[in-house]
Amino acid sequence: MSERDKYPAESGRRRFVKGVVGGAALAGVGATGATAINSATQAAGAGGGSTVAYAIENTDGPAPRGMPQIPVEIDDEGYLRGVWPEVKTVDQQGIQVTIAETEDFKGSGVTYGSDWFQFCGVESYGGIDPEYDSDNYFRSGGSPGYEWQNEAYSEGDRLHVDDFEDYQDWSNGVGTDGLGKPATGRWRSEDVEDVIPIQVIKSDRVMEMAQNDPWLEASTEEGFIAWLNKCTHFCCVPQFKAEGSAKFNAEDDVYCQCHQSVYNPFSIVETLFIARPRPTE
Repeated sequence: MSERDKYPAESGRRRFVKGVVGGAALAGVGATGATAINSATQAAGAGGGSTVAYAIENTDGPAPRGMPQIPVEIDDEGYLRGVWPEVKTVDQQGIQVTIAETEDFKGSGVTYGSDWFQFCGVESYGGIDPEYDSDNYFRSGGSPGYEWQNEAYSEGDRLHVDDFEDYQDWSNGVGTDGLGKPATGRWRSEDVEDVIPIQVIKSDRVMEMAQNDPWLEASTEEGFIAWLNKCTHFCCVPQFKAEGSAKFNAEDDVYCQCHQSVYNPFSIVETLFIARPRPTE
């Protein structure tokens, strides 16, 4: 593996409210109607309002919806990074504000924006500010979720495709061998107070899913898929192929040990929720 670059460790976490502003009452609203509601309820300069996002599906437990996907790209040297939406200035109710939003993301027909990540207090994180300066690489944290990462990476190292070469055979003794190889890490979190946790998987199933799906073709690359790894129930950090998940038939899923919410990383669904406004300056 090539020489790793190092960044200072994060300094801590800010407390957040454990309430979940869910979209249960809006569950019957179609995607077209939701988009119309969203455009009418944006808080000036802060995002928020009714939001349609793509997420790994919540299949069991108390979580109200899936965890939002982060589009993936691979640079010329093989390092993985998440795609941040286009930063632009728009007029909202007569006020010029900066937002992060990409319409028709890579020709998929999907509008991808930073409001996808405005839940669980993440809307207050420095990395979610549209103007936060980041290279957007996925980096391994100080306490990674998988033993293989402890051997391959140091704190702050960028995730690299070469370290997933054994994805068709990888196993941690939980569930089905060879389903895919995962990693945990952080995104857009360097030199800011709060850490945005992410999880990545490389799997043949992702490549198969992307063949006939414009969004997945645009948002995954070489079988890699990623998402913001905060459970939408009480904001804990779940894990793919987690210890103890077999008791809930979730050994091949993403399982939250706090309250047993389960997510299927190989089922990407459109989800509707009420995003919290990003705090104004």
